Amino acid sequence: MSIPEGLQYQKNYEINSFLVDPSGKLRIKGLFDLLQEIAWRHADSQDFGRNLAASNQMWVLSRMEVKVIEMPSWGQEVRLATGGRGVDRIFAFREFLMQDIFGKVLVRGMSSWLLLDTESKRMLKPESVLPQELFDTSMKPEWQPEKLLVKGRLKATETVMVRASDLDLYNHVNNASYVRWVEDLIEGETADISSLTLNYISECHKGDQVKLELYESETCFFVLGKVGDRNCFSARV
Repeated sequence: MSIPEGLQYQKNYEINSFLVDPSGKLRIKGLFDLLQEIAWRHADSQDFGRNLAASNQMWVLSRMEVKVIEMPSWGQEVRLATGGRGVDRIFAFREFLMQDIFGKVLVRGMSSWLLLDTESKRMLKPESVLPQELFDTSMKPEWQPEKLLVKGRLKATETVMVRASDLDLYNHVNNASYVRWVEDLIEGETADISSLTLNYISECHKGDQVKLELYESETCFFVLGKVGDRNCFSARV
């Protein structure tokens, strides 16, 4: 089966019971889990994924934006496609597309990634490891997840502690754990999340006390996560 919209890798998934909310719809956190999984599968299939650890390199998700048209339901089969969308300075862009088995678009997403040296934390040029045929360095996508400016009226605060279950392979908070914190904080404020943009600003580690601040503006909600005076992430819902 051909891969849609010039993307390069796709896989079918069933929406399992552990991914859904009480209404039986895919959770936004479960969506981010699936996007992360297919990104790694694609990268591993083309040798710019986990193999980079041997040369002390790693990918770090910098920004992500998803637009939800319709969340799939428990037991539904979906097609998830992804592919490189070029490089702009230090950012490598990856797009996502989720469809039902009939081709109806359910979710769109765009992400930007940084390539880091795991020891020095120095940023490296993405094109040094990316296949040119997948990430055309002359192409810069029109849709780029934006840098967020948190604004509005402070509505609520909450503090969460980073636990072992929040950690990824690098002992940092997994990107989907931030989504869970946002999802929990805005419960009751909005019926459905139709779009979510995240900026991952700095690392959080086990034991960190993360203060979450919820702001309400005229058109959306913002969440800011801080450890002490250091901003860790921001989100717009």
